[in-house]
Amino acid sequence: METGGAYGGSKAGAAFDPIAFVQRPQVILRAVCWLFAIIVFGCISSQGWRVDDAGKDVCLYNGDANACNYGVGIGVIAFLASMGFIVGEYLFEQMSSVKTRKHYVMGDMAFSAFWSFLYFIGFCYLANQWGKAEDPPMGYGVNNVQAAIAFSFFSILTWAGCAFFAYQRFKQGVDAAFAAYDADPTGGNAYSSYPVGNDADQYHEPPFSGQQQRGTNEFQAPTY
Repeated sequence: METGGAYGGSKAGAAFDPIAFVQRPQVILRAVCWLFAIIVFGCISSQGWRVDDAGKDVCLYNGDANACNYGVGIGVIAFLASMGFIVGEYLFEQMSSVKTRKHYVMGDMAFSAFWSFLYFIGFCYLANQWGKAEDPPMGYGVNNVQAAIAFSFFSILTWAGCAFFAYQRFKQGVDAAFAAYDADPTGGNAYSSYPVGNDADQYHEPPFSGQQQRGTNEFQAPTY
């Protein structure tokens, strides 16, 4: 089934325009999500841990290793997913099947909304643990820890924005598919009525109508 601009994309096979591609809101937001993901897991990985007197690594988020691992985990997966969706945006114009585009848009919407929710949990979790933590010696890693919390909050907004744009695409695809059913049934051309009155006289008489049926007494024997 060929597409003609289904789900917010141009018709399959159209020429690729790199300028228009990088100016898409979906691509811009994906790039921002990618950057924020690097900041979140990079800050925690680099200075989110310190070595205590016993030589063990201690998470700066109140010594909760799960908080550091959670922040790094959602950041790394968000980093990979953002790159995957950017590639998907490039391939989206080449999808000639409406069903394939629909599945991609639905997957984009579900994953983005879910990851926005996970970032919300991460923001609350990290902020809560950091509020209970003692100040690290000589302020080690404070800026990184606080940056991870801040960009976790920003990531909530960016991933929610990606989910919103995917939802708009989904609605656009549904509207296009059912546009013919939403048309006003009385707005089209009415069927022509059956001719009545003198218009019926304009029709030709059936063939052989001039020949009257002969009675039995009018039969003429053929001559030989």
